[in-house]
Amino acid sequence: MHIKDIDLNLLRLFDAVYRTRNVSRAAELLDLTQPAASQALTRLRLLIKDPLFVRAGGGVEPTPKADRLADAVRGALGLLEEALNESALFDPANSRKVFRIHMSDIGEGRFLPDLMVALRREAPGVRLETLPVPRSEIAQRLDSGRIDFAFGFLPTVKDTQRVELIQDRYVVLLRAGHPFAARRRAGAGLLKDLRQLEFVAVRTHSDTLRILEMLQLEDRLRLTTEHFMVLPAIVRATDLAVVMPRNIARTFAADGGYTLIEPPLPLRDFTVSLHWSRRFESDPGNQWLRGVIERLFSE
Repeated sequence: MHIKDIDLNLLRLFDAVYRTRNVSRAAELLDLTQPAASQALTRLRLLIKDPLFVRAGGGVEPTPKADRLADAVRGALGLLEEALNESALFDPANSRKVFRIHMSDIGEGRFLPDLMVALRREAPGVRLETLPVPRSEIAQRLDSGRIDFAFGFLPTVKDTQRVELIQDRYVVLLRAGHPFAARRRAGAGLLKDLRQLEFVAVRTHSDTLRILEMLQLEDRLRLTTEHFMVLPAIVRATDLAVVMPRNIARTFAADGGYTLIEPPLPLRDFTVSLHWSRRFESDPGNQWLRGVIERLFSE
């Protein structure tokens, strides 16, 4: 037997008979005549090759085969009904939808705590999955539905819908008490003096590496790591400096142990945006989560 041989209405009838233990009552629930329900049940018995229900005490009792099928059929019908209803209305309080978001590790550290607090309050059953996607693949994965959103500074990502959230700039993060921070300088003088520092950088955040290259500071790079979130611990324990977004750096500095300097770096100003596909512009769940993110983070 193949799934193509099964009419969805036969499964709805099976579920109704299983729940009511009565063919006539199931027919009433589905707005069928009793003969039509009996004929349909006969078709299903022939397809399944099992009686499914046997007469018992004014109704019917399920066979062992029907008992094994019941949970799967009810679950499948429930999932289908939820999906069809969700296309017209998204109920965050009761939804169990999974949203997949492209986000870097530094974005996770900055934005996920506030977002998860909001979801816990407004949509406790909703789940998030974050994953880094190569920038060249983001638009295609959004269009295919493999991810729902892309979050960050993504100037090379084209042909998406987007909303700007945060205006930010790159700064230099040092440990508190670093001798470089004690010297008063500004502008071009500060930029020139960056050659006195040694740097740590993140391989996957190409914009910060590009800034160091434009300043001809590649020879001052002492450590390259894979992830941003390890950098504060490294900076705090050494004299190494890191170029990073001010919005994130301020979060670290607020806990103490760090100082920020703001030289006029090339490419220093950038915008964090939320991207999504035009295909899912009208999807109620997509619209809802966009609204939550804009409310939390839009400046």
